[in-house]
Amino acid sequence: MPPKIFLLSPASTGGIRAKQFTSPRANFEAARMYRSPEGVPIAMAFAFMSSLYFRGKIGYALHFAQPSPAAGGHGVYIIAPGFGLVLPDWRVTPERMKVMSRTPVDVATRAYRKPLEEHARALADKLEPDAQVVLLGSVASGKYVDILWPVFQHRLRFPAAFAGLGDMSRGGLMLRAVRANRELECTTLDAPRHRTSGDGKIPEGW
Repeated sequence: MPPKIFLLSPASTGGIRAKQFTSPRANFEAARMYRSPEGVPIAMAFAFMSSLYFRGKIGYALHFAQPSPAAGGHGVYIIAPGFGLVLPDWRVTPERMKVMSRTPVDVATRAYRKPLEEHARALADKLEPDAQVVLLGSVASGKYVDILWPVFQHRLRFPAAFAGLGDMSRGGLMLRAVRANRELECTTLDAPRHRTSGDGKIPEGW
């Protein structure tokens, strides 16, 4: 089976849940880890900040990834604004959180674009020719695609069912897919990225 690598879009670091997470008064485990010298794994931090959507993404990616031996045996990477692509256990500290919070997810922002481009090219150079790279994130705008498509080109895919769905519906769909051990069909970026009909809800059959 060819390698299948997942790239996960970041959680918002400016929302209410992010403020709860970074509050010095927060007393749950992830928040205490965040304030520790070692920091908290980014997957755990983003799962709290984004709740259902990121929990769905990380659960789905870890379940269905086919790691690449040529790329160090890793199958899941997370986009960390200002830092590029990082592994799920990469540690978030208050200092790193400040960098991510101050780095707009915008291709016009060099601090965001440059490390992501560099890490994506380094990964692409190592991957096997038949490897697939699946983006779990928005493909309707250019904030990820405009950087990743020139690097991975035909190897870059996204779940076709994502088109037209909101974040919560996407998260729920991915959690259902994991429970059913049923992988979502992925398509290339040449396919329509917006659903032209329907109500934006999870497709029938899920």
